[in-house]
Amino acid sequence: MQAYWLSILGVLALCLQSVALAVYSGSSKGFAGKLSGPVIPADDDDPLYRIDRVHMNSVEALAPFVVPVVLAMLAGVGPATLAVLVWAHLAIRLVHMAIYLRGGNAAKGGSVRTILYVSGALVMLVLIVVTGWVVAV
Repeated sequence: MQAYWLSILGVLALCLQSVALAVYSGSSKGFAGKLSGPVIPADDDDPLYRIDRVHMNSVEALAPFVVPVVLAMLAGVGPATLAVLVWAHLAIRLVHMAIYLRGGNAAKGGSVRTILYVSGALVMLVLIVVTGWVVAV
C-alpha cells in the first residue's frame, strides 16, 4: 500500500472536501434559520441552494470514485497512473465546487459546471477501464 500513498492522500482529500461541504452546508442553513435537508425551491441564484447542491454533488461522486480506486490498488494498477487519475479527479472536483459556489452563468446547468462534472465522470470511466484491463491481462 505504501506505493499508493499519493492516491490515498488524494482520496482522503476528496473525503475531507465532502465533510467540509457538509459542515458548510449545515452551518449556512443554520445561520439562515433554515431546516436541514434540501433547499426548496431549486434556484441556482440562491446561495443556500448552490451550497447544498455542491455538497450533494460531492457525496454523489465520492463512492463511485473511491470504490474503483480501492479496486485499482488491489488489482495492482501502476501507482503513478492511479495517482494521476485520482489527482485529476480531485482537481476537477475542486474547480467544479469553486465555480458552483461562486454562482453566475458558469454555475448554471449546461455550461462550465456541467463540463467539469462530466470530465470527472470521464476520469472515473478511465479508472474503471484501466482497472478492468489490469485484471483481465
